[in-house]
Amino acid sequence: MNVLRQVLGVDVAQKELVVTLGRLNQELSAELYLRRKFANKETGFEALLKWLKKNTIENVPLRVVMEATGVYHQKFAYYLEDNGIDLSIVLPNKISNYMRTLSVNTITDETCADAITMFGLERKLENWKRPNKTYKTLQQLVRERDQIVSERVVIKNQIHAEESGAEPHDRSLVRLNERLRLMNKQEKEIKLDIDQCLKNNAAVKEIVDRICTIPGIGTLTAATILGETNGFELIRNKKQLTSYAGLDVKEKQSGTSVKGKPKISKKGNRHLRKAMHLPALTAIKHDQGHKDLFVRLVARHGIKMKAIVAVQRKLLELTYILFKNQDNYDPQKTAKSEKERQLQ
Repeated sequence: MNVLRQVLGVDVAQKELVVTLGRLNQELSAELYLRRKFANKETGFEALLKWLKKNTIENVPLRVVMEATGVYHQKFAYYLEDNGIDLSIVLPNKISNYMRTLSVNTITDETCADAITMFGLERKLENWKRPNKTYKTLQQLVRERDQIVSERVVIKNQIHAEESGAEPHDRSLVRLNERLRLMNKQEKEIKLDIDQCLKNNAAVKEIVDRICTIPGIGTLTAATILGETNGFELIRNKKQLTSYAGLDVKEKQSGTSVKGKPKISKKGNRHLRKAMHLPALTAIKHDQGHKDLFVRLVARHGIKMKAIVAVQRKLLELTYILFKNQDNYDPQKTAKSEKERQLQ
């Protein structure tokens, strides 16, 4: 058998790697011939490479393909790169869209690994690049801050509940307030770390400043977007970005009898979605273009939250446009583009 290409598709979970090994022969027919599970840790990585060496042809190109799944794929990706293995990481929505073409009725870790393998065999994929250290640091810092902010809300609610009770416990209040002061201190430290991180990389600082010309978007939001997308590394167009964030609109329709209401998929990066909420509210208040969009959509369907999500999606798309065009936000240019889009 003359084999042209070999692909290992990997479905990554927190504790295990579910893999499928496939090959493409000279007649361009694909075959999935081996499946295994390995632990998602270094001993599992070592066992997987030994298994690969035993079951693949040495002089035929081999590529590992997997989804970008939060943080669980990162150690494995670094390990593969360190060992000289060609690796491609694709956006989850690409795989889910591809699976629909395969008419997969039951979705399991095994069928996902099969689909990833077939995707790798059929497509010409780019090699994965290790994340830019600045973007990686920004992602870690903004996620840490987000966790502190969430915990601080809980503490404030506990303080309010304790103070509102008939007989507040003084020592409990002292401890709660100490924790609150600590969280405020740590949040300030994180903001200083983010500023220092940007000062250390002038190119990234320039991108952040450009994105911050969009009304409603500040340094923290810009840092979140760049950190969560690794500087838009896997993004090729606006649609991919909104889908990656889970802000893409999904419709459910079956014939003429069943039709669900369109809604955002939420099958994406929750950190991106969360980061766009407050900027959207600010943009609606202070930017005429976004305010007009909000008013127009509310007048059409009367649902404010749906209109706010549309503004979130628009703001996120704008960040990518400014990044790609290396340009600052121009409300007149944006309004003109929006008008042309509506006339199409």
